[in-house]
Amino acid sequence: MTRLIIRKVAVLGAGVMGAQIAAHCANADVPVLLFDLAAREGAPNTVIDKALAGLKKLDPAPLATRDRLQHIEAANYDHDLARLAECDLVIEAIAEKMEWKLDLYARVAPFLKPDAIFASNTSGLSIEALAAGMPAAQRSRFCGIHFFNPPRYMPLVELIATSQSAPGMLDALESWLVTRLGKGIVRAKDTPNFVANRIGVFSILAVMHHTIRLGLSFDEVDLLTGPRIGRPKSATFRTADVVGLDTLAHVVGTMQATLPQDPWHAHFCVPNWLQALIAQGALGQKTRAGIYRKQGRQIQVLDLALRDYRDSAGEVLPDVEDILKLRNPAEKFAQLAAHPHPQAQFLWSIFRDVFHYCAVHLADIADNARDVDLAMRWGFGWAQGPFETWQSAGWREIARMVAEDIEHGHAMAAAPLPAWVFERDGVHAAEGSFSASAQQLRPRTGLPVYQRQLYPERVLGESPSPRGETLWENAGVRLWRRPDQDARIGIVSITSRMHTIGDEVMEGMLEAIARAERELDGLVIWHEAPFAVGANLQQVGEACRAGQFDLLERMVDKFQRTSMAIKHAQVPVVAAVQGMALGGGCEFAMHAAHRVLALESYVGLVEAGVGLIPAGGGSKEFALQAHAMAQRAAGGDVFPYIQNAFQTIAMATVAKSGLEAIQLGFGRAGDDVVFNAAELLHVSIRRARALAESAWRPPLPSRKVTVAGRNGIATCELMLVNMAEGGFISAHDYRVARAAATALCGGEVESNAQVSEQWLLDVERAQFVELLKTKPTQQRIAHMLETGKPLRN
Repeated sequence: MTRLIIRKVAVLGAGVMGAQIAAHCANADVPVLLFDLAAREGAPNTVIDKALAGLKKLDPAPLATRDRLQHIEAANYDHDLARLAECDLVIEAIAEKMEWKLDLYARVAPFLKPDAIFASNTSGLSIEALAAGMPAAQRSRFCGIHFFNPPRYMPLVELIATSQSAPGMLDALESWLVTRLGKGIVRAKDTPNFVANRIGVFSILAVMHHTIRLGLSFDEVDLLTGPRIGRPKSATFRTADVVGLDTLAHVVGTMQATLPQDPWHAHFCVPNWLQALIAQGALGQKTRAGIYRKQGRQIQVLDLALRDYRDSAGEVLPDVEDILKLRNPAEKFAQLAAHPHPQAQFLWSIFRDVFHYCAVHLADIADNARDVDLAMRWGFGWAQGPFETWQSAGWREIARMVAEDIEHGHAMAAAPLPAWVFERDGVHAAEGSFSASAQQLRPRTGLPVYQRQLYPERVLGESPSPRGETLWENAGVRLWRRPDQDARIGIVSITSRMHTIGDEVMEGMLEAIARAERELDGLVIWHEAPFAVGANLQQVGEACRAGQFDLLERMVDKFQRTSMAIKHAQVPVVAAVQGMALGGGCEFAMHAAHRVLALESYVGLVEAGVGLIPAGGGSKEFALQAHAMAQRAAGGDVFPYIQNAFQTIAMATVAKSGLEAIQLGFGRAGDDVVFNAAELLHVSIRRARALAESAWRPPLPSRKVTVAGRNGIATCELMLVNMAEGGFISAHDYRVARAAATALCGGEVESNAQVSEQWLLDVERAQFVELLKTKPTQQRIAHMLETGKPLRN
């Protein structure tokens, strides 16, 4: 397979999706031309400029760092079509109107590079029909490429071939999307709404149908269809508001118009109450009113009986709550189906009808059941796909229950379950997942790009990935290796809950490093997200309550020794960071020889939130960075580089991406940012091997570090005085921030004094322990343990 090189991308259409697709390409260091119509008056690129400005305001942020915006250029169809010849990939993302798309294709086709890939981001139109609008010579390089919203965060991209799409082109594009943009790919068949939207929109319609049938309220249903059943917090009706009620109606309309033979066709319609909202302009979140609206601080929900909004106050029946807490899926479904309450009947009904729909349509919409399940996980945020849920609950028994409901007219359609359903014990097995069209199990794709995923996301019933060979472990840490990858690169995984760093983790890390130095060539700190959420506050809180401050000082000293062991290990230690790396977790990563950060890494020194400062060497590392940068600057003044670090620590700033983590100083310019988290371990092992082979050696402890001293502390205090007088911070916030300034500036020494690295550690440890002795800090720790939220006191 020829490697696909994409030096520049063009996105046609600067709407919500087009602009965010462009943003994610820019995140990946791919320059983008973002096209739209030329403005009728004024500057021709007004439409695109407005879209680019909007990218900076969206939440969640489509841009990994704000400076990514410079990689997107505005262009318009009247003046800039010739620039399409610069682009290796062109993604069309205009409105879902077949005639508009075909008109645009005719207009842009003459300007495309002969070897450019042209792809439509349509959410459901026929790819074959769209391909017909391209010149015959370009159809082999045309396909569907359906991103999900928001494109940065939603893993799913559906790749849809036409009868003429070149297989090699599709394989190369899939590989590029997986590694460069970090996507999970499902090869969808060219059927209306493809895989995820076909199942997901039907699921929403089923929820709406049974909500009305059983007389439930919208907020009640959202309580039932969120995390309690493994779905996102936005559940069903809040999700509809976020997507846009008009957008949802459009997708439903596509199903109604293009699927006349579907046995569920009678349900492919927009309910009257939803049509009324759309007619009123209440389209959901974008118009600040839809099924829900916000009145002041109160969330209100539409009540069909009242024909008006009321305060949201749904609740789940205790009986149903108890059933949902059952660990055994088979028992859970049996009790839901048998329970007479509308909430229980509702839950059984929505699962039953989705199971029924998926079974009947598997052959039509997807190559195999795994693709359906991964599409729903990646595109709709379900914890399990529909076939996984069915199989986990007992395939044959659920099939019997569904068939019985169909026979008695309880299901939404009368179509019988396919014969294959009764011939199997499930659709997922060690050898692969069932293909209804081929009537056999399909293994995963053999594309080389997936060899980089040592622990890919598996569906229920698939063979698990190798656990690796354990070399040593204790209660908090496991040292192991993957002999099939590199037997002399060790992997150390924190095994405590949420990967908190307590005494057993520090002991384990010290032992793992010592063993790696004796027996291995390198070490990778890796485990599934989160990387680590900081020190074990439970242990700290208990010691505070017992007044064991000498013990706490020894604990902080061990934390510092562990961080320094990571930094000065005689083999390279690579931190593979994914998810949250907060407090002590951030400090461990900062001390590693190298960091491989997943794009979606949330990194920060957040100790100020519990009335503390970083004391695992984080403050010291910022002081060392300031010294190094000052040495390269005219005059050698340290404080300008301390100032940013002070604000970062005092405000407990958390980087919202791996790229931003490097900008804020939690990483270094040479660190790697990996867009596909499943590739994190592979890249980290390779990086550790490369460091070992390059005669890497640890840095020597710094003995002469120039610090800002008293003048630096005083300058930081000036900022604090203004904030305190303005009522932005409390007296204890002031004290905590001053302690941070003291640690960063090297303590009460003369400005530009030179101190050792150990001196800096001693200063931050002393400041940390003094804060622990204060009542407000103890209150903040207790409140965080009780509520999971910071206390302002």
